[in-house]
Amino acid sequence: MINTIWKARKRNFLGLPWTFTVYGFSEDRLYVKTGILNTREDEIRLYRITDIGLTRTLWQRIMGMGTIQIYSSDQSIGDFSLINLKKSDEVKEQLSQLIEKERTNKKVSSREFLGIDEDSEGDVLN
Repeated sequence: MINTIWKARKRNFLGLPWTFTVYGFSEDRLYVKTGILNTREDEIRLYRITDIGLTRTLWQRIMGMGTIQIYSSDQSIGDFSLINLKKSDEVKEQLSQLIEKERTNKKVSSREFLGIDEDSEGDVLN
């Protein structure tokens, strides 16, 4: 069972949570659940997220929402967005801190994301 730290529903253009998409994250993963009859759940380990960004259109700022862009090294889900979130700046900051914590715990360096392979002694392989 996932110990969820944060969970929210994607909101429509009026800021109302009348959609069938739920975003959430725990200490080690981010997940996206979509659908009502046919459902889909995608998850990504936080250490695989390489960067995050935040955009807020004028309408989103008026409605108190924003969109968080997730850039990842995950082959199955790739890059994606968490659309129309309330308090998006706070969510982005919390997610950013969890990502750094998880990358430190897993001892993941930026080399993984640059495509540089190392052997067990730290020598770069060609």
